[in-house]
Amino acid sequence: MLKKLLLLLCFLPVIASAQTKQFVIPLWEKGAPGFEKLKDVPEQAKDYWVKNINNPTLTVFLPPKDKATRSAIVVCPGGGHRLLVFNAEGIEPAKFLSDMGVAVFVLKYRLGRDTNTPSYKIDIHGKEDGCRAMRLVRSRAAEFGIDPNKIGLMGFSAGGEVVDMVSFEPDAPHRDAIDNASAKPNFIVQIYPGPLFIPDDIPHDSPPAFLLAANDDACCSPSVVRLLVAYRKAKVPVEVHLYTKGDHGFNMGNRSRLKTINTWPQRLADWLSDNGYLKSTERPMEVK
Repeated sequence: MLKKLLLLLCFLPVIASAQTKQFVIPLWEKGAPGFEKLKDVPEQAKDYWVKNINNPTLTVFLPPKDKATRSAIVVCPGGGHRLLVFNAEGIEPAKFLSDMGVAVFVLKYRLGRDTNTPSYKIDIHGKEDGCRAMRLVRSRAAEFGIDPNKIGLMGFSAGGEVVDMVSFEPDAPHRDAIDNASAKPNFIVQIYPGPLFIPDDIPHDSPPAFLLAANDDACCSPSVVRLLVAYRKAKVPVEVHLYTKGDHGFNMGNRSRLKTINTWPQRLADWLSDNGYLKSTERPMEVK
């Protein structure tokens, strides 16, 4: 009996890993347009961060088919456009969301303030990478088992600035067939988003938004207030959580001593559920 139990325990990690699909895909097969020669330059990574990104990619987390909701979210980590807080604002939210049946695509975008890379520009190359990520995911929705009308875009801090550029002015260049797909997200999630690229007015067809920050975050709580005002003016659905304390960069909340910050991801889960993103939508029947 003991021998059988030990044998079963040995196989458990294999079974668990078989249920989790995680892989990396480049935004452009031949490298970023105009920077193809830098495609194979290695990234730099240490502790919590990644930088020196010349070949932007998506790290894909696909939930098991029996758990999948057919919703998807592209996640843009923060890091001040100098680096990416890839683990705490990329991998951790991906695991949280994929556990609820959401397909997640963590974006490594080019950084406009990384002194190790060429002179990338936030409003050009960061935006282009964000738009390309949305178009790539939507163009391959059937392959990933997702609904092309249930694809959201989530940003932390500087990643929130990428979200704003893509959501309100998704006009990056069209370079191939993938770029024929729409870059516009169906909903956005902004966690202490940065102050750049927030328009005074947003279109009436802007994606519904979930916004969250701490009031004592001098950098980014004003961003949430500005977005709220713009959303209310445009009469677009929006939900806002502005906590008393928490400061900036609390990630998924698991390192904070504050209960409100510890549990903020549940507020997001509630919002996704209330708006139908955690409910599976069946594929349309084929007409024969």
